[in-house]
Amino acid sequence: MTDSPLADLLRPKDFADFVGQEHLVGKEGILRKLIEKDELVSLIFWGPPGCGKTTLARLIAQKTKSCFVHFSAVSSGIDDVKKILAQARERKNQMFNEKTILFVDEIHRFNKLQQDAFLPAVEDGTIILIGATTENPSFEVIGPLLSRCRVFVMKSLEEKDLDKIVERALNYLKIKIKPDAREFLIESANGDARALLNILELASKLVDRTQILTLTDIENALQKKTLLYDKVGEEHYNLISAVHKSLRGSDADAAIYYICRMLEGGEDPLYIARRLVRFASEDIGNADPNALQLATSVFQACHQVGMPECRIFLVQLAAYLAKAPKDNSTYLAENLAMADVKKYGNLPVPLKLRNAPTQLMKNLGYGKDYKYAHNFKPEELKDEVYLPDLLKGKKYYFPKKKK
Repeated sequence: MTDSPLADLLRPKDFADFVGQEHLVGKEGILRKLIEKDELVSLIFWGPPGCGKTTLARLIAQKTKSCFVHFSAVSSGIDDVKKILAQARERKNQMFNEKTILFVDEIHRFNKLQQDAFLPAVEDGTIILIGATTENPSFEVIGPLLSRCRVFVMKSLEEKDLDKIVERALNYLKIKIKPDAREFLIESANGDARALLNILELASKLVDRTQILTLTDIENALQKKTLLYDKVGEEHYNLISAVHKSLRGSDADAAIYYICRMLEGGEDPLYIARRLVRFASEDIGNADPNALQLATSVFQACHQVGMPECRIFLVQLAAYLAKAPKDNSTYLAENLAMADVKKYGNLPVPLKLRNAPTQLMKNLGYGKDYKYAHNFKPEELKDEVYLPDLLKGKKYYFPKKKK
């Protein structure tokens, strides 16, 4: 019986068995084409944990018949780098021009001096560097090295991808799992194949192999209880409704609680962030324009950083939105205006507001009698009409008076 972890035992040996990252290694994937044409260059894989960065690097080494050197930026230093590069030069010059693929895991943990050491070897082809990082390489990898590498963005594995991996693991372990346990296992992995396989492996060791894994077995392995939450079912809408209504009622504590419930249940933080951006405009609006700015900043931060770090961004935003002054005037204005748009259709724009780029249009009266507002006093513009004639005098926007 091997002592290797399940995640290592199930590493695919061919692209056909590789799960996920179709945009890179599918039949039309750019990386697959580079390998098939033997035009591989140094690469940076940027993606979340457990999305297949290491596995893909190993596959590349097999397909290119290269010497694969796995190097961890966490446990190695500059002396280790120099030693590996010297060995790579020896392979290239004295051993039938053998290529060396140097896979640097967590390359963002190397400082500038350590990253500089790779430059000459990358430039002269001594090594093909494949760096893996969970951080944005634009900020974490030095410019000269980044410019010599192709950056490939890898995505979190989708539930359908994780389900394929579960099926492969169950067949290998010769064990079965109940549907609710399988669903909880996949949701708990949060797109991380390595985490999924580690949980499944531990759960299988806790029971007799003749048994069927239950939800309790997965919970015991994970040390985490499942929450009643269905990302497409009633509870999903119940909780997001509770978030929205708590914010509208200025209850920061309730909003934060419901947001944490959703996150713990596996909700996509970007979904919550989008709803908070909507709330900032719909329920706060111009009573506090900074609310929308903060909400869009938090959405972008959640997109860039991801889980679990982005949880605090959402909590901070919820606290701000709850305590901000409320004004739904823009929301009401949108509804009133849209109702008239649907009711009256394409009402003609008044001639004086129309653009007149040609002489014909000018002859037809386009732009005639338009008053350029900057050249007039406010009282001189009070009788100007900008709406279509049929809607003359119609009001949509009724801002609330500040208290």
